[in-house]
Amino acid sequence: MRTWTTEALAGEGPVALRGALEVEATARGVLPHRLPAAARAQVSDGFCALAEAQPSGVRLAFRTEATVVELDVVPFPGAPAGGAPAGDAPALADPAGADPAAGAFGPPGPCAGVYDLVVDGRLTARIAAPLGGAGARPEARRGAGGAPDGVVAVRFGGLSGREQDVEIWLPHAAIVELVALRADAPLRPPRAAGAPPPRWVHHGSSISQGAGAAGPTGAWPAVAARLAGADLVNLGLSGNALLDPFTARAIRDTPADLISVKVGINIVALDAFRLRTLGPALHGFLDTVREGHPTAPLLVVSPLHAPVVERVPGPMYPDPDAPGPGVSFRGFGDPAEVASGALTLTTIRRELGRVVAQRAGTDRNLYYLDGLALYGERDFAELPLPDQLHPDDAAQRRIGERFARLAFGPGGPFDTASTGADAASGRGVAHRPG
Repeated sequence: MRTWTTEALAGEGPVALRGALEVEATARGVLPHRLPAAARAQVSDGFCALAEAQPSGVRLAFRTEATVVELDVVPFPGAPAGGAPAGDAPALADPAGADPAAGAFGPPGPCAGVYDLVVDGRLTARIAAPLGGAGARPEARRGAGGAPDGVVAVRFGGLSGREQDVEIWLPHAAIVELVALRADAPLRPPRAAGAPPPRWVHHGSSISQGAGAAGPTGAWPAVAARLAGADLVNLGLSGNALLDPFTARAIRDTPADLISVKVGINIVALDAFRLRTLGPALHGFLDTVREGHPTAPLLVVSPLHAPVVERVPGPMYPDPDAPGPGVSFRGFGDPAEVASGALTLTTIRRELGRVVAQRAGTDRNLYYLDGLALYGERDFAELPLPDQLHPDDAAQRRIGERFARLAFGPGGPFDTASTGADAASGRGVAHRPG
């Protein structure tokens, strides 16, 4: 008979929590954050507060000989992809007060998030958890007693019982309070094999957070990181890749070997800059990042292809005239204003490339990747954006695979064997312009 082991997830223990910049203690457990407290204190927008608390890229890592693993969580669901939150941000110090309809994107209704189980590097199971509270079934907690109000057990069975390295990837589209981890065998720290993997810090929009992905390992940065063997910190923030100074400072202060910044779609969607202000804002963002990481490979990535705003400026809103069910976005700006500085994806790509080329003369580890190399016109024809804004699961995977090849592959800016002379030569698509 196997003996159950339970580990609280607050404080020191054998279970590593990876991909979070900060962990907040709550009355029942812990709440992972993807922005530190200093950054959160400067967030006045409830949508941004919700997005940073959704733990895209955050995972629990441990080693065990278990056949069953259970994670006790208090989940809070997302809202439709790209949609606005249902109200103000919850008081995240007490997630029990959260509005269960609020979120940045993801499955609404009875599903409160998707969890992926990775065993010895292979995705082996995916579970969509129910809501807590009245919707929780106490019998879901097999191997332990009744659950407190709101606590749901996410149960993974069928593990081999041999020693195995396990990761549980938390939902990319829902806030989850972590209460405890339980298994039918002891839990030990994850195996350390040789040199630690390079730590990759990535910042982007809802597309980077994983909008449209079927599960957390399907978000394109997760796809790329797993292919490349990188330790991911995903700062993809739905609706909030806006060159915010607090995000730049968070990157500056986070240990990182590799850094990427993908901006553009949110700038158009919110009509957040004009041509006059975009360049200086990008310079300032990169200056701040370089204060903490003066020589780390730093990759600026321009927007993916999105026909509705390629040559039409923002802002972007749901299109009231779109046929069929579901949300479909389009740009509502006036193309005639592009001449006076209104931004489209086309002009943003040009300006990002110009800024990187200007800086590259004195920053030998700064690179540029055209987002059209990740998802372009031909990709749209084959894998169209369901809402004209967010890729679906298949497109997310394609983007991640291409990023792994272009950024981490031979001669790419994140190929540590080639960064410097080889990558600077401009081989491939990710290169130093100029």
